[in-house]
Amino acid sequence: MTEQLQKSTSPAATAAQIPTQGSARADARTAALAARDHLLSLQSPEGWWKGELATNVTMDVEDLLLRQFLGIRTASETAQAARWIRSQQREDGTWATFHGGPGDLSTTVEAYTALKLAGDDADSAHMREAREWILAHGGIEETRVFTRIWLAMFGEWSWDDLPAMPPEVVLLPTWCPLNVSDWASWARQTVVPLTVVCTLRPQRDLGTDVRELRTGRPAVRPIREWSWAYGFHTLDRVLHRYHRRPVRSLRKHAMLRAAEWIVARQEADGSWGGIQPPWVYSILALHLLGYSLDHPVIAHGLAGLERFLIREQTDGGTVRRLEACQSPVWDTVLGMQALRDAGVPADHPALRRATDFLLTEEIRVKGDWSVKRPSLPAGGGWAFEFDNDGYPDIDDTAEVLLALNRVEHTDPAAVRRAIERGLRWLRGMCSSDGGWAAFDADNTRQLVTKLPFCDFGAVIDPPSADVTAHVVEALAVLGEDDAVLRGGVKWLLANQERDGSWFGRWGANHVYGTGAVVPALVASGVDRQHRALRDAVRWLENHQNDDGGWGEDLRSYDDPQWIGRGNSTASQTGWALMALLAMGKHDTDAVRRGVGYLARSQRADGGWDEPEFTGTGFPGDFYINYHLYRVIFPLTALGRYLRDGE
Repeated sequence: MTEQLQKSTSPAATAAQIPTQGSARADARTAALAARDHLLSLQSPEGWWKGELATNVTMDVEDLLLRQFLGIRTASETAQAARWIRSQQREDGTWATFHGGPGDLSTTVEAYTALKLAGDDADSAHMREAREWILAHGGIEETRVFTRIWLAMFGEWSWDDLPAMPPEVVLLPTWCPLNVSDWASWARQTVVPLTVVCTLRPQRDLGTDVRELRTGRPAVRPIREWSWAYGFHTLDRVLHRYHRRPVRSLRKHAMLRAAEWIVARQEADGSWGGIQPPWVYSILALHLLGYSLDHPVIAHGLAGLERFLIREQTDGGTVRRLEACQSPVWDTVLGMQALRDAGVPADHPALRRATDFLLTEEIRVKGDWSVKRPSLPAGGGWAFEFDNDGYPDIDDTAEVLLALNRVEHTDPAAVRRAIERGLRWLRGMCSSDGGWAAFDADNTRQLVTKLPFCDFGAVIDPPSADVTAHVVEALAVLGEDDAVLRGGVKWLLANQERDGSWFGRWGANHVYGTGAVVPALVASGVDRQHRALRDAVRWLENHQNDDGGWGEDLRSYDDPQWIGRGNSTASQTGWALMALLAMGKHDTDAVRRGVGYLARSQRADGGWDEPEFTGTGFPGDFYINYHLYRVIFPLTALGRYLRDGE
């Protein structure tokens, strides 16, 4: 561990000399021009930017298992997906949840299952290595609930040994604990269809088996008496008994209501929420309830998956992988701001095309967010994806407003009206503690997190420092100086970590949180000499790598020793520089070294290499590599460095 936690080991890791102000500015100008031109070249003719959103192989495994379950898996699809899955296997035989991360048991079990389904010999070297590691780490018995649900659907695990999730939860009123509104938006869309799947308990032919991944030992999870775990374990036993003898009329009504709930939330592109988990489970649930494969809802859902598939030609043949989500709105608004910071004129055609795209993406209908805010009018929200009318999100909306505020469009009145609606929606989505979450207001009931079912990922959506910072910055820049803004500032100051950093919910990790909060507090009028800001600067300077960059490994979500430590990356260096520049530190050793790192590590085409994952889906469990982060955030930082130093 000591060696792993040393400073950066990236290719540019050798200790760099501190550039002079003149040389740093010259290098920054050259790098920024190249990055600007590179980013402009990536814009779609429709006006948006979208980089690949890379995750881990569970997306591809579960896609194959879905197709096997439905009887539509083809040999070609299987071969292409298997090539990708094999290519991601680590030297120790495992699969990780992020590049450079440790082997993950559930991911490795799922990958092994998919490769065996694809015809890989269990006695081949790569399968034997994976199997030995799995057994040494507890086997199937120690995997997460979602992995065992997939195995149960093919008879490789007993439904009786899974937590019960009755569909009757969809009938609970909003005042009742454990109702569907208590779950985060992404979780409720997954849980509702899973209650159907886990109630109907299907079992179909896998075409192979993975019994060799069982240790034969029961999974021992000691439960302290009179604890939350003990109480929910008791509740789970009661629900299993109810499953055997339900109130038939109530069960029938619950299943019908669940089907209506699911169908009502299908998006225009066939997805559910624009993300893989609810998409897959919704198709499964409806299919099990009798919807045929040619039913418009199912057919549209399956066809929509094609848009999320990426195919590439390699020396070994075509590989096929599935994006868990797509981020065109997010990439576009961040890209617009990067270009403006780099000196691209406000009326540039690229920015006007991007604005046209954003104006068409505004969501004008009410979604599940209105359960907690029924009096808040619809309109003024933007989602992450192309099609997700049910779930506009607060983070994207804040960044959309910042981007729209920086363009000169041919219809300025339309832009102004969109900004005004966005401000109204953002203000209305403030949680009662003064902060902002990603999708909902006051989604903070902890009870659902205690359920045995919830052993993977975040299942509630409390306010976070990064989202709150983006909203505070938007409100401040757009002149909303009132109690709502001051409440957000107060929330940020109250939630600073003791070491001076801020936790990053949606990006890795304290570098991301700190890089978001510091510019927001400065924009809101907090004095740069405020102790919180000086502590943040000190934390950033103390965590700069020897090569001048910044990096933070995703293991920091589980192991505090990793906080602020990891290989330097272009995106994380950009975040740190954005914070330091907001503090007026453009002519400091730390900033010049950071600029030097970006200039040295830039590719000839104006981009940067960044295999590291720096985005976060679920802290501790699910991570993302946004392929445009490596261009957008370095360009933003370089542009601000050049602008602020004039």
